[in-house]
Amino acid sequence: MRLAFLGSPDFAVPALRALHGAGHEIAAVYCQPPRPAGRGQAMRRCPVHVAAEALGLAVRTPDRLRKDEAAHAAFAALDLDAAVVAAYGLILPPAMLAAPRRGCLNIHASLLPRWRGAAPIQAAILAGDRQTGITIMQMDAGLDTGAMLLREAVPIEATTTASCLHDTLAAIGAALVLRALAENPAPVPQPEAGASYAAKLTRADGRIDWARDAAALDRQVRALNPWPGTFTTLTGMVLKVLAASPEPDPNARGGRGTVLDDALLVATGAGALRLTRVQAPGRAAMPAEDFLRGHPVPRGTVLG
Repeated sequence: MRLAFLGSPDFAVPALRALHGAGHEIAAVYCQPPRPAGRGQAMRRCPVHVAAEALGLAVRTPDRLRKDEAAHAAFAALDLDAAVVAAYGLILPPAMLAAPRRGCLNIHASLLPRWRGAAPIQAAILAGDRQTGITIMQMDAGLDTGAMLLREAVPIEATTTASCLHDTLAAIGAALVLRALAENPAPVPQPEAGASYAAKLTRADGRIDWARDAAALDRQVRALNPWPGTFTTLTGMVLKVLAASPEPDPNARGGRGTVLDDALLVATGAGALRLTRVQAPGRAAMPAEDFLRGHPVPRGTVLG
């Protein structure tokens, strides 16, 4: 088939490679423009841009699309059978949605209608969902409201992190979109019952509130790994919490945020959270025991 591919982050790269490897003709790849990044603020291409160029594909990086009629015409001129969209980052206007003969297919990282929106992987872990998955959706003008073509579920275990789930779902999405193109399944409208919205995350979402229970904080640490990450304050420094595990605190030995032993067990609103991997400012990530060798944290210390 003659396709366009629209995506930007690492999540979209397996699908792009799968489509190319399956022999589809990819007329153009659309992704976010290069942006300044790192200490030197050098212009950096997004992962899909890098992957597309390595495959020898034409890349387009418009800043905006909604009111750009020239961009709409250029997209229509590609004469596409279908377009595949995966975490592109721009809203497609109706003119572009209607241009391909089979429309635009979206690889969405949730079991729709659960977790429409920008951060479905993180939202599923934060909410304590027992499963999530991939939905291949026929795009319409709404926010992840289009009819469903294929779905595949995966479990969320007690130790699942967003990073691990991201990679699993990216691989499933790549395989599932190939099936959708080959099989052309009948679209099934999404039910409105059970629909929920996963808002875009910010760095502020990573602050640990020790008044919450240990199970919720464990989910927060796992859901926000690697970005935006979770953090607390310790004697004036911002300490990143990269991994943790909930433990019972039946004796209520300390107030919320109080360190309960010599190995970073911290009291929460219910139970306790043991910090197992942390990162101090300007330092590499390390196991908590290594951190404590150079920075002892006495019992009774209160984290903010």
